[in-house]
Amino acid sequence: MTVPSLAPAVRLDAVSAAYGSRPALTDVSLTVAPGEFLALTGPNGSGKTTLLRLVLGFLAPARGRVGLLGDTVGDLSVRERARRVAWVPQDEPSREDVPILDYVLYGRYAHHRTLEGDRPGEVALARSLLASVGLAGRESDGLLSISGGERQRATLARALVQATPVLLLDEPTAHLDIAHQLDILDRVRALARERRVTVIAALHDLNLAARFADRIVVLSHGRVTADGPPASVLSEELLARVWGVSADLHREARSGVPYLVPRHLLTEVSRERTAPAAGPVHVVGGGGAARPILRALVDEGFIVTAGALHLLDSDTETAEALGLASAIEGPFSPLSPSTRERHRRLLANARAIVVAPFAVGPSNVDNLWDVGAFAGATPAFLLSRPPIAERDFAGGDATRAYAVLLERGAREVADLPTLLPALRGTLRGGPDRAAAGAADRADG
Repeated sequence: MTVPSLAPAVRLDAVSAAYGSRPALTDVSLTVAPGEFLALTGPNGSGKTTLLRLVLGFLAPARGRVGLLGDTVGDLSVRERARRVAWVPQDEPSREDVPILDYVLYGRYAHHRTLEGDRPGEVALARSLLASVGLAGRESDGLLSISGGERQRATLARALVQATPVLLLDEPTAHLDIAHQLDILDRVRALARERRVTVIAALHDLNLAARFADRIVVLSHGRVTADGPPASVLSEELLARVWGVSADLHREARSGVPYLVPRHLLTEVSRERTAPAAGPVHVVGGGGAARPILRALVDEGFIVTAGALHLLDSDTETAEALGLASAIEGPFSPLSPSTRERHRRLLANARAIVVAPFAVGPSNVDNLWDVGAFAGATPAFLLSRPPIAERDFAGGDATRAYAVLLERGAREVADLPTLLPALRGTLRGGPDRAAAGAADRADG
């Protein structure tokens, strides 16, 4: 097999695919480098398995091109594809109770000439791979006599014995206990790093994807909605927008790897609107000043985050009831460094910032200073009534921070009815820009 040295292992160029009249993928472009471990994730029905089937040549694209090691997949014979790419399906029906060793050796057939039997060394290779997936001594057991998890590990061994430069896995951790999940993904990652095998794995578990993959691609409704290293892709906003789940983002202290802790499903209204929603819009409040803003933005279909807020605050209760990602501090306490860091992450992820007309004291004045670090690059809206001088209980510090926000381009708006069209125009464009302009003139 001659492969151009600089050819991507897998490449999709503006690929669309469908099952009958039902679209499955729409205008997907993707390049995967040799030796890269890419995790495909997304809700059920988002197109993960379809993408794998396109790379395997099981499905032809309706539009676009699928490339495999420099060649178009559709131009390759079945045998040539089997020499380039192996796969572990999500669930493969077992019809014959063949010995596990024979089942694993099926993976060598693409390397044999017609009527050629197993070559010297192939049986030893299959046995060693069975041992590596925890099935040593089980070579003679029938495939139908073992558990679903053991069958999944035997299928992985069959794919590995194929010795291809590309390995595709569709939910490889299905049916496995946590120990075998970690073990198999660790082995797969070692293949990518030590032998430059390109791995594309469809995974539902975002935390496993972040732990093992070099890169995460998120599919939603057949389109790529996020693509990048785990640290840049995983976010509370992503889980809310794509899965309709409220979660908290943390990082392992030792490795820095991000992980998400789900809290609960968002309300049905919010979940219905997450797909087309704009945002995220981050709302800074306290003392109940943000309650009507949070509810109005969620009702408008925006993705919303909040903070930094204090426990027992009515704004905190509203944010929790709406399932919003938030930075929360203990009651009546100054904002701690960890809370401020979480607040800054939410601010950094926001496409717009709204500052409610909250009372500012020593325990929350840092909120305004933290907003100031982002106001120059991110559109910021300040609810100006009542004026800051009447709400400054921080010895003038709040007034100084507010002035910095204005200097850096934050816009004052009078009230919620003025804010909403301004946000629509900023985040969604189109006809609402005219309403935003009218709001500016009225406010000026």
